[in-house]
Amino acid sequence: MAGLLRSHDINPTHQRIEIAHALFSRQSHLSADQVMAIVNTRHSETSKATVYNTLKLFLEKGLIREVIVDPSKVFYDPNTSAHHHLYAVDTGELTDIDASQVSISGLPALPAGMVTEGIDLIVRVRRAN
Repeated sequence: MAGLLRSHDINPTHQRIEIAHALFSRQSHLSADQVMAIVNTRHSETSKATVYNTLKLFLEKGLIREVIVDPSKVFYDPNTSAHHHLYAVDTGELTDIDASQVSISGLPALPAGMVTEGIDLIVRVRRAN
């Protein structure tokens, strides 16, 4: 993990390594609270502020991406390749959709001087009754 952090210009402190391990060892979408719970099962000295600050740093350095499924649910995704998401609103499960399985057309004209940086598609589903 230290090498991964260094390759993104992140100083690999003990707590940052533990947070990276929580994210990358599972390759799943985790909330900040889930990351903190995983880290604190191994080392109980990590505060909530440290977890949030580290996740913000990882985001800024392009190590992870943030997936906001609604204003109260944010997940952190260690997969930074082009892909989309399927969110099960009844279970809270978030899974990847390969970008090659999605075709998007008809984007609006952008304001002058703007370019598209990316498109994040979240397909929300629930079990049929």
